[in-house]
Amino acid sequence: MDSELIIVGGGLNGPALALAAAGAGFSVTIIDALPSAIRSLRDFDGRSYALALTSKRLLQGIGVWGAVAEHAQPMLEIKVTDGRAGEGGAPWMMHFDHAEIEEGPMGFLVEDRHLRAAFLAAMDGSDLITQIDGARVVAQDIMPDGVTVTLDSGNTVSGRLLIGSDGRGSGTAKRAGIKRIGWGYDQTAVVCAVAHDKPHGGIAHQFFMPNGPLAILPLTGNRSSIVWSETTDRAAQLMALDDAEFLDALRPAFGSFLGQISLEGARFSYPLGLTLAQSFIADRVALIGDAAHGVHPIAGQGLNAGLRDVAALAQVLSEARARGEDIGGAQPLARYQTWRRFDTTTLALSTDAFNRLFSNDNPLLRAARDIGMAAINAAPALRRGFIREAAGLTGDLPKLMQ
Repeated sequence: MDSELIIVGGGLNGPALALAAAGAGFSVTIIDALPSAIRSLRDFDGRSYALALTSKRLLQGIGVWGAVAEHAQPMLEIKVTDGRAGEGGAPWMMHFDHAEIEEGPMGFLVEDRHLRAAFLAAMDGSDLITQIDGARVVAQDIMPDGVTVTLDSGNTVSGRLLIGSDGRGSGTAKRAGIKRIGWGYDQTAVVCAVAHDKPHGGIAHQFFMPNGPLAILPLTGNRSSIVWSETTDRAAQLMALDDAEFLDALRPAFGSFLGQISLEGARFSYPLGLTLAQSFIADRVALIGDAAHGVHPIAGQGLNAGLRDVAALAQVLSEARARGEDIGGAQPLARYQTWRRFDTTTLALSTDAFNRLFSNDNPLLRAARDIGMAAINAAPALRRGFIREAAGLTGDLPKLMQ
């Protein structure tokens, strides 16, 4: 075998698993379709991630956090409210403050460029990780004691277990015969970053607009990340605008509470939908991250769910080896699926329900959800439960997240 684990997909979850597995003593080959020159770009492109407190613990455990800590903005409060463009937030809201839990900030905002650079540097420093860039997997062959993948170059890589971390259209899942269920929302997320005059105070805002939620997430300095969910047609119009026109369109939704705003970096757009793999495993195959589950960004939990997959799978494989089991065998993979399937399905359905409840302007639903948010905000136990959920502190936590 070339290595024990073969990981297809070099985004964020794939490298995180490579580092977690290498830290447990496994040899790993990670294959990424992007060439190394593109993977190593350090320019700010507007993308960032909300990392839950438990995801930060994982990054500490795999030796990555130290490289991104100075670029991480703590998320100290979250304010959630209904809204309409130009009207500001409704008077009823949910307000979550990290001071209500003992563990610290609920999470951290980190730019994509800093995370990727930290992952690449950490993998470069590991003798157990082999990186293959600019290559696509075109075939995978399962054998009784291992798996072999064929690259578009004609070269092959063999291992004990194949992990698909190759996104919602996962070729690994398709070649393994794993089907998907899901649906679109006729929504597209427009993602960018803005600079503003006033400090954000580490407060994340989520405004539920009739066409979809608008998230304003604090970055380091006087900057914020924007995730603006709009109808697909409207999002296409926004992406076609020049920067000045886009800011004119954003300002009524954004409001003036942070002063004047200006665009930083590029804009991206992503079609929104829900997609779940019908199985997270097949013979000598496991799926993690978006390859297993793609959810609406309404709660910012997509990457956090993927990193929980990483921590769970790394622990299952380490425990299987300690028992003398075949790490690619049916029993360890079944334990991984049992651990992660219910949690991710619940997350997917919850975000789906929230999006359907809030992405409309029905006056009856609007009144009901405003009353509901006010009730939650007035109940300390419920509010604390939501805070712990946002921090990733609920459920059966893998050791790397404890």
